[in-house]
Amino acid sequence: MAENVTLAAERRDRAGKGAARATRRSDRVPGVIYGDKKPPLLISIEQRALERVASKESFFARLATVTVDGESHRVLPREVQLDPVKDRAIHCDFLRVGPKTRITVAVPIHFENEGASPGLKRGGVLNVVRHAVEVYCLADSIPELFTADLTGLDIGDSIHISHVKLPEGVKPTIARDFTIASIAAPTVYVEEAPVAAAAAEGEAAAAGAEGAAAPAAGAAGAAPAAGGDKGGDKKAEKK
Repeated sequence: MAENVTLAAERRDRAGKGAARATRRSDRVPGVIYGDKKPPLLISIEQRALERVASKESFFARLATVTVDGESHRVLPREVQLDPVKDRAIHCDFLRVGPKTRITVAVPIHFENEGASPGLKRGGVLNVVRHAVEVYCLADSIPELFTADLTGLDIGDSIHISHVKLPEGVKPTIARDFTIASIAAPTVYVEEAPVAAAAAEGEAAAAGAEGAAAPAAGAAGAAPAAGGDKGGDKKAEKK
């Protein structure tokens, strides 16, 4: 079972946008606790304390205890809304749960023994299809995480949910044997075209330089020959 988180909260007297803005101005996050056939409870939580625990990977897959005026509430975090510009928490929702409450929750998956995978050793890539698996279980039986073993997997092999050991009473919400990850072939891109183009440009430049030098040499050799012909003609005339 996942580790329990404890948060201290204060009761809110009023709902509405105006009251929520006033709560945020005091560096607190407005929220609500609902469920378990009890009336909703309006609360507020210190912003830094909420953001510190909400940043953890399994925050939404673990039970939490929220204390309000000395009373403890066993809850499951359901949502933390963030400001789209400031990326700060602006509202939070908690589901109140009892000992027999069955819930749907997404449990993260970790992959182990990557060094024992022949496919990864040969340059293959781990293609993760699902970073978390949604399961249905009792609130007191929520797994902290699932582990998938990569030992012996080669390029083209896949990991399905049937390869993951699930605790008793924990069932996936999807009935089929769905894929979690696969070992894909390595993708190598060699920049041959630019190299070939550069080589072609170099050869063309060299050929152009040789062609320019050849006519120049021919012209230089032709000038004396022309002069010699004229001299010979003049000698012939004198004779």
